[in-house]
Amino acid sequence: MNFSRRKFIRRSAIGAAALASIPAIVSASIAPANKKKSKKYSLFEKGNTVLFQGDSITDAGREKDNELPNNSRSFGSGYAFLAASALMKDLAELNLTLYNRGISGNKVYQLADRWQKDCLDLKPNVMSILIGVNDYWHKRNGNYDGTVEVYENDFRALLQRTKKELPDVKLVICQPFYVLNTSAVDETWVKPMKEYQTAAKKIAKEFDANWVPFQEVFDEAIKYAPSTYWTRDGVHPSMAGAQLMAEAWLRAVE
Repeated sequence: MNFSRRKFIRRSAIGAAALASIPAIVSASIAPANKKKSKKYSLFEKGNTVLFQGDSITDAGREKDNELPNNSRSFGSGYAFLAASALMKDLAELNLTLYNRGISGNKVYQLADRWQKDCLDLKPNVMSILIGVNDYWHKRNGNYDGTVEVYENDFRALLQRTKKELPDVKLVICQPFYVLNTSAVDETWVKPMKEYQTAAKKIAKEFDANWVPFQEVFDEAIKYAPSTYWTRDGVHPSMAGAQLMAEAWLRAVE
C-alpha cells in the first residue's frame, strides 16, 4: 500500500469516527432543553414562521434573487439548511414556513440596516441569530473600528426593536465561535472573542432566548478530529462542521 493510499484511509477513518460521534459531541456540550416539556420542539407551533439570521456562516451561499421559504436554493448549504430540513421532516404536521436571510460579511449594524425587510416584514414567530465574528474579525483587518461595547449595545437595540414590533417572537441566540489551529485563527483570537461571546450570552439572558453554545461544541469536536476537519479557516464550517452546528442548534431548541 503506497503512502497516499494509507493517508487517504487514515483520513477517511478519522472522518467516519468524527461523524459517528457528532451526537456524542453535542450531548457532551448541550444538556437537553426539553426535560420539563411535554413534547419535543415545543418552541414551535402550527403555522409558525421561522427565521435564520446572521452572516456568511448562516448565508452559506444561498441564492438571493428570490429568497423563497422552504427552498433549498434559498437556504444555501450550511447549518441553517440542515436544521431547517430536520424541522420540516420532524414537524411536517406544523406546516412551518422557514426563511434564511443571513448575508455574508454582516456585522450587527448591517443587520439593523436591513431589519425591516429581512426580519420585521416576515413576522417570524421564532428567530435564530448568529452574529459577532465579523464584528471582531473585520476589526483585526482594519476594515471596522467597532468595539465589543458597540456590538453589545447594537445587538440589544436590534432585539429591543424586534420585540417592540413582534412582542411574542421567540428568540434563539447562537454563540459566535472560533476554532484554533486553522488557517485564519490563532491564539490572539481567544481573549477578544471571549468578550464578544460573553456579550452575546448576556443579551441571550436579557431576552430569555434559547442559547446555542457553538464554542463548547467545537471545543468538544476537536477531541474527535482535527480542527481543520470541522472548519478550514476557523470560522466557516466544513460539511462536517455544518452538520455539527445543525445538530447542536436542534438540541438547543428541543
